[in-house]
Amino acid sequence: MGVATGTERITAHDGGGFTAFRALPEAGSGPGVLLFQEIFGVNDNMRGLAVRLAEAGYVVLVPDVFWRIEPGFERKDESGLADGMAMVQQLDFELVGHDMTSTLAHLLGMDACTGKVGAVGFCLGGSLTYLCVASARVDGRGVDAAVPYYGSGIHDMIGLAGSVTAPVMFHYGDRDPYIPSEQVEVVEKSFAGRANAVVHRYDAGHAFSNWDAPSMYDRPAAELAWSRTVAFFGEYLNS
Repeated sequence: MGVATGTERITAHDGGGFTAFRALPEAGSGPGVLLFQEIFGVNDNMRGLAVRLAEAGYVVLVPDVFWRIEPGFERKDESGLADGMAMVQQLDFELVGHDMTSTLAHLLGMDACTGKVGAVGFCLGGSLTYLCVASARVDGRGVDAAVPYYGSGIHDMIGLAGSVTAPVMFHYGDRDPYIPSEQVEVVEKSFAGRANAVVHRYDAGHAFSNWDAPSMYDRPAAELAWSRTVAFFGEYLNS
């Protein structure tokens, strides 16, 4: 049968609702993963990553973060950078935090989700993943592991580090023009000494994992980071 894809409808905390792309593993059930989008929206790259996670055995939801501004916003590559940045400038992160919690509650309530839940995100989604692991709680329960990729907003939210108790793995490119090395060092220092936290650096730029953005994609870095991500989830979500 293979991976099955579709759409879930998530109820928002303040009324209305939004969609999330869904990918189910061949087994039909498994641990859950929340996947948070780049500024390009829930596009082919995000759907492809969701399928790859489902192929690894996870039940994946990719919520439409921009739904309050433009539902279904989607751009493919670097040509949509200005449009994506404009969307981010309109984003209300407090409301997004509520939407992440609603999506976590929905995932936990799905019959297909058998227990633990992880979070992973890229670019904007990297910052949202950090916010999610620090603050999203459903009846006191948060995500069980988190993997933020090159989240440029993490440095500004470093005060939340004390609220991050779940295992966390950060990925950064050393040649990222949007995230100076000094900001990565702040993250490294804030999580130093934690047995369940690790910061990986790569000889790559920003969005090195996005295969749909040729000027950004760095295949060796992307494949190494992905193998580490899957192994990390395997360790903390399948036990």
